[in-house]
Amino acid sequence: MTASHTAEITGLYRYPIKGLTPEALPHVTLRRGETLPADRRYAIENGPSGFDPEAPSWKPKIQFLMLARNERLASLDSRFDDATSRLTIRKDGQIVATGDLETAEGRAAIERYFSENFQPELKGPPKVLSGRNHSFSDVARKVVSIINLDSVRAIEAMLGGAAVHPLRFRANLYVKGWPAWSELDLVDQTLAIGEVRLKVVKRIVRCPATNVDPVTAKRDLEIPPTLSRHLGHMDCGIYAEVIEGGEIGVGDAVAVEQPKLV
Repeated sequence: MTASHTAEITGLYRYPIKGLTPEALPHVTLRRGETLPADRRYAIENGPSGFDPEAPSWKPKIQFLMLARNERLASLDSRFDDATSRLTIRKDGQIVATGDLETAEGRAAIERYFSENFQPELKGPPKVLSGRNHSFSDVARKVVSIINLDSVRAIEAMLGGAAVHPLRFRANLYVKGWPAWSELDLVDQTLAIGEVRLKVVKRIVRCPATNVDPVTAKRDLEIPPTLSRHLGHMDCGIYAEVIEGGEIGVGDAVAVEQPKLV
């Protein structure tokens, strides 16, 4: 990819509760070494995981309710309010659970809903987890995930023209302007968004969560196997670490920073 291939941010999203609804943001302030604020701040434990909120450490996503196995999560519409730490969950337009996730009573209200309505999927009592500044990401390092919309369009062609909703990939940043799959070659390179700098650290290997339509909650596509057949891998998207913080927003340009000559 050359310096002329500048992308544009078309969407910014955070996921306050792992597996639940994406929340669109017009702009966000990034901090060095951190995720988007409140991204994957909470998770719903599916059976005992050994997670210690006083000494939080990374756990594999199989320990939590997640779209890869629990597609019914996509049928819920959840909203998290930062000021009150209150999570409100709606189903078919009706509030089915609400609670302050920083109080035992509020967490119990949310846990009660999942205990009563997700019993077939549960391996034990569901429990709302959080741990200081911990992020329940799919990877142990704190990252920002990026999806190239031209690569999503390429997947649609692989699927014979089937529509692929970009939110299947649950990214933080969605960008347009890069050639399809060119983002996979950006590992170890630096992206510039105004004063912000992101160091690309890893390609994202896709899991069955991408098979779930975020609107219908139906598991209706086979995206990882399709990638494997056509490309020989199941990668789509990249993870990047924030190495210089600042504010970014929808419409901002994303440039590949060229190495300084010495």
